[in-house]
Amino acid sequence: MGIFSRATEIVNSNINALLDKAEDPEKMVRLIIQEMEETLVEVRTTSARAIADRKTLARRQGSVERDAAEWQRKAELAIRKGRDDLARGALAERAKAEAAAEALATESAALDETLAKLNDDMETLQSKLKDAKARQNAIVMRGKAARSRLDIRRQLSDHSVDDAILRFEQYESRIDDLEGEVESYDMGQKTLAAEIDALEGDEEVDAELRRLKERVEQGEQTQDGS
Repeated sequence: MGIFSRATEIVNSNINALLDKAEDPEKMVRLIIQEMEETLVEVRTTSARAIADRKTLARRQGSVERDAAEWQRKAELAIRKGRDDLARGALAERAKAEAAAEALATESAALDETLAKLNDDMETLQSKLKDAKARQNAIVMRGKAARSRLDIRRQLSDHSVDDAILRFEQYESRIDDLEGEVESYDMGQKTLAAEIDALEGDEEVDAELRRLKERVEQGEQTQDGS
């Protein structure tokens, strides 16, 4: 593929469309950047060569134009000296020089057009390359995040996770059983402090019961007196 075809293809390409179709966006964006950089180098090299060719053409065109002017001068001299034969030959040489100058001018114009297109392509490539590089990190980060999420989803869908959760619940159940056994041993075995606390609690209940009886009896006496 020629430099103009490659440059035009990249310039006219839609990066988003390429990434949407890519199985590996990270790899695709690296390839896009690499392709752009390589093409940009080629465009610059071609432009430098075209500029050098244009300078060469300009020198050649200037030279043949000076030749045409010189043959014109010689033709005029020959006429003044009465040498029509020499004047005729000089005019023929002048015509050849003028034709050569015209051909060089046409070639130079075509080269100028090529340089203008190369310059436009170079500016577009640089812009797209800058945009691709700016988005490369974001695309890479998105790719890593997507792969991590995919790995988690795959693990969650794997039966080994369910088995692990089931084993965890079984361990919890065994611990509950052990704690129950410990509590069962503690039941019925009161410490001295616990027994004394229980006696104090009984005294408080008895005192509250006496106060309640007294209030009830007072209430009955009040009713009988009325």
